[in-house]
Formats: sequence, C-alpha cells, structure tokens
Amino acid sequence: MDTIDLGIIGGTGLYDIEGLTIRRRVRPKTPFGKPSDDITIGDIDGKVVAFLPRHGRGHRLLPSEIPFRANVFALKLLGVRRVISVSAVGSLSDSLGPMDIAVPHQIIDKTRNRPSTFFGNGIVAHIAFSHPVCSELSGLVAESVRKVIGSVMEGGTYVCMEGPAFSTRAESLLHRSWGADVIGMTAIPEAKLIREADMCYSLLSLVTDYDAWHETEEAVTAEMILGYLKKNGENAKNILKSIIAALPDEPTCSCGKTLGAALVTDLATAPRKTIEILHPLLKQYI
Repeated sequence: MDTIDLGIIGGTGLYDIEGLTIRRRVRPKTPFGKPSDDITIGDIDGKVVAFLPRHGRGHRLLPSEIPFRANVFALKLLGVRRVISVSAVGSLSDSLGPMDIAVPHQIIDKTRNRPSTFFGNGIVAHIAFSHPVCSELSGLVAESVRKVIGSVMEGGTYVCMEGPAFSTRAESLLHRSWGADVIGMTAIPEAKLIREADMCYSLLSLVTDYDAWHETEEAVTAEMILGYLKKNGENAKNILKSIIAALPDEPTCSCGKTLGAALVTDLATAPRKTIEILHPLLKQYI
C-alpha cells in the first residue's frame, strides 16, 4: 500500500486539482459501497496527493446522499494519513463575508439519519471528539491561507446542518446566538469517521454568503454560492498548493493512534466477520 501524504476532499465548485501530475485514478471497493467518484492520485511538489470530489464530478450528490463511510474508508485503504476538507459555507459572523476563508476548530452536529460510525456489529468504539480537527494540520492550513490572501478566521465553530434546504431566518439567528461562525452541510459525519480512521483532519471553509440572518444582504441561494466559489476558486487552489509545499513528511500529532483508546470491545472476542470488514482500521491494534 502506498503512503499518501495528503487527501483532499473537494466540495462544491472544486472538482479537480491543478498542477497534479496524475499517477492513476481509482475507485476502491469498500464494505460501505463505492466512494463518491474516482479518486485521483498524483504528485505535487514532491508530495503524493489523493483528490476526491465529495459530491461527484458534475455535483450529482445531495449532502445527505454522500457515501461518507465509503469515502473515508477508501482514503484509508489507499494509505492517506491527513485529510483537508474544502467546502462552501455561510457566514454567521459579522466579521466574515463572502470571499473570506475560515479554518474552524469546532463543529456542532445538527444532521439527522447519517451513519456516523464504522463500528457496531459486535465492536464498540467511542472516539474522543472534544477537539474534532487536528491542531497541527489546521495550523498549517491557516498559515497557508494567510500567505495567499492575507487573512483568515482561525478557530471558531462550524454548524453542520442536514440540508439540502438552506436555513430559515429563525434558525440562522439561533445559530448566531450560539456563537457559531459558519454553517455548512458536509463536515459531519466526515470528521467523526476520519477520527475513527486515525487520520488528521482540517476544514478549509470558503465563505459564500450570509446564510439568512443579515438584514441588508440577500438570503443565500445556490446561484449566489456558485458565483462566489467561481471567484474564490483560484484562491482555494493556490492555498492547497501552498499547504502541499509546506507539508511535513511525517505528522507529529497523535491523530494516527486515536482509535486505540476508543475501543471498548476486547478484539479477541469480537466477531471474526466484523474484524475482517474493519481490518484496515483495526490492524495496528490486533
């Protein structure tokens, strides 16, 4: 199995990576179905990168239709150790507007009916999730944003809603009252699954709108999001190039050993079939 330095999950408007010298395109079979699309593996600045368009090329999948478990499991099978999640978000903050970029450190989960764990069927695991992103990787992402556009909101809170409809005004005001900073539809269960898979995770959130709370700005529409993403697309690609160029050869964080402390079940007594299915996640603990 290859070691892949960085996995990039592209959201709305980001369906490929410029400057990638392509080695191959793969779509691994997983116990949880097929990933959203082919995963492109290639080289940039001496680093091996895997790119997966979250919604599929051509944007074919609703947020609730994304095969999150298959996506994350496929990246794990390929040897990915760190993942950056790029997505469009709405601003809930007076200090963030369209074309700004945030690197949130916290997430509020408001999703429903999305499978959010690989476990069950005889194996119980309770991951620590008080800090849902990797501080090392998120710090590198924030620094790269500063280099490219001059400023970034580093830290803050991302509300993940179910969608696909956008917020009501009442919901938007409620989320602001919580002190949240941005709102999107895809960070959960992605972040939880990546934590279970012992990979580093960082959000790169591209602000496209003011959700529904702003009294003098138009409420969010799909057309508005796509318009701002087109304008901000070049920034996002340059930021990713900067991140890749600065990426250390080896992570120094503890993300790669998270699952060991989360497993409750004695694996010696766990069902053999479940062990076999989850072997890529469990093998270092068996």
